Amino acid sequence: MSDAYVVGDPDGLSPLLREIRDAVARELHAQLAMRAERIELADVPEIAYQVTLGVDRVLTGRRRTGVS
Repeated sequence: MSDAYVVGDPDGLSPLLREIRDAVARELHAQLAMRAERIELADVPEIAYQVTLGVDRVLTGRRRTGVS
């Protein structure tokens, strides 16, 4: 059992990883909604690009606010 779990963080992720996970989940949810709950193989590069932009926003926001 990791220390993160013992101190009340059941998913064991750091705050940064939780923000990244949430950004990825938000983008995937939005992409699925736009694509009628179906992702075609040909759409994967565009979806990956959009996920990357979301992660970049998380990282850029943390750098701007000085959060580590």
